[in-house]
Amino acid sequence: MADYGSFEFSSYQDLETIQKFLESLNQGFAKERIVFSSGDDTFELAPKNLLKFSVRAKKKDDRTSLSIKISWKEGKIKATKTNLEVRS
Repeated sequence: MADYGSFEFSSYQDLETIQKFLESLNQGFAKERIVFSSGDDTFELAPKNLLKFSVRAKKKDDRTSLSIKISWKEGKIKATKTNLEVRS
């Protein structure tokens, strides 16, 4: 796997498709291997160790957004306490 590169994809999808995508991400984290592909482009990540998790939810007028960012470094870092709760 290359030590550099990027992959970006954006499109409108229905809720069922988004749920399947999130389930695939969940399985990828469990296997420590996530592969993104679109057309001929393929990009692989290997999440390990501690991951940094950030979430941002925003509403303004008729626009709503939810941004989730997950990042990590190769090597060990110290865990931090969390108070985030997510309910459905």
